Amino acid sequence: MSKIYTKGGDKGQTSLFDLVRVSKDDIRVEAYGSVDELGAALGVAKNFVEDDVMRETITSIQHKLFTVAACLATEDQTKIPVKINEEDIDGLEKVVDKYMDAIQRESCFIVNGSGKRSAFLHVARTVCRRAERRVITLSGIAEVDPLVIKYLNRLSDAIYAMARYNEDTEECVLFDKE
Repeated sequence: MSKIYTKGGDKGQTSLFDLVRVSKDDIRVEAYGSVDELGAALGVAKNFVEDDVMRETITSIQHKLFTVAACLATEDQTKIPVKINEEDIDGLEKVVDKYMDAIQRESCFIVNGSGKRSAFLHVARTVCRRAERRVITLSGIAEVDPLVIKYLNRLSDAIYAMARYNEDTEECVLFDKE
């Protein structure tokens, strides 16, 4: 059985998908690391979701996040094995429409997480937004496929829609007017 430790990162360096060595705090590593965190957060959330179709949707998204991470973990864009495409984004839009059409929409900000299902999905949504910000930062200094950015943006909407669908109750945020 092979060991999972290589000792290659003991001095703060890591290898990208295309074998380029970079610092572990490189913005590229930060970007795909945030996508990895998102996959883990979705893994927690799906264990609380009761709807089998939604659980399958989340699992499918987790698989797609490996494609996103591979795109981000590769400097040489010609070496990216699989890419995000418009159909992936269309699929997320269908998820948004399905779950937003199934709820009554309040015209206010909703307090997140009235139950475990929605709470864990909202955590995943905020991790997604952070991943998107890290990818935007990366895109300022390196080539990033615009569809990756678009996918993460639409994904946060899809996670929001699933979270809203899973709220036990909806409580509007009340702003103090003093």
